[in-house]
Amino acid sequence: MASSILTPLSSLAVSKHFVPRFNRVPNSSATSKPLLVYHTVFSPSATKSSITAHLSKINVIEPHWTYSMYPTSHFHSNTHEVLIILKGSAKLLFGGEENLDRVEADVTKGDAIVLPAGMAHRLLQDKSGDFQMLGCYPVGADQWDMCYGKEGEGDVEGRIRKLRWFEKDPIYGSEGPVLEV
Repeated sequence: MASSILTPLSSLAVSKHFVPRFNRVPNSSATSKPLLVYHTVFSPSATKSSITAHLSKINVIEPHWTYSMYPTSHFHSNTHEVLIILKGSAKLLFGGEENLDRVEADVTKGDAIVLPAGMAHRLLQDKSGDFQMLGCYPVGADQWDMCYGKEGEGDVEGRIRKLRWFEKDPIYGSEGPVLEV
């Protein structure tokens, strides 16, 4: 779907990271899906309002909150998540602090991150002092849970395995990186 605020799919740079399970954190292992970073998917002129309108037309995910990223490693077992950087820049950590296969990614305004359920994530550093994201979840998804890879969180992997992967790309619709993994 063409949009004046969207980088053409043919020009999009995407980073894919398969992060293996670490202790009680499933990361990519439970879904067999990688962490995806769409670099500068939205133009610098894109506003929260224009991004929200675009997402509404695609109708795969819906925005739920605007905030920074939680500074403690956590993951969701009952939904996938898409984070769109609205403002500033940051260094984020995926996979867990002690995981030798963790990913540290620098993100900036206009980037989008697709997190499969089970992928640990946290803020390492707000580089700009005003880092802000739009947190989005699949249309109709349950209220997200908060898991930390600790005992007592129930059948985390069972909940993750019940989830369906995206049938359309959350940013591009009928084609896009999410459909190629």
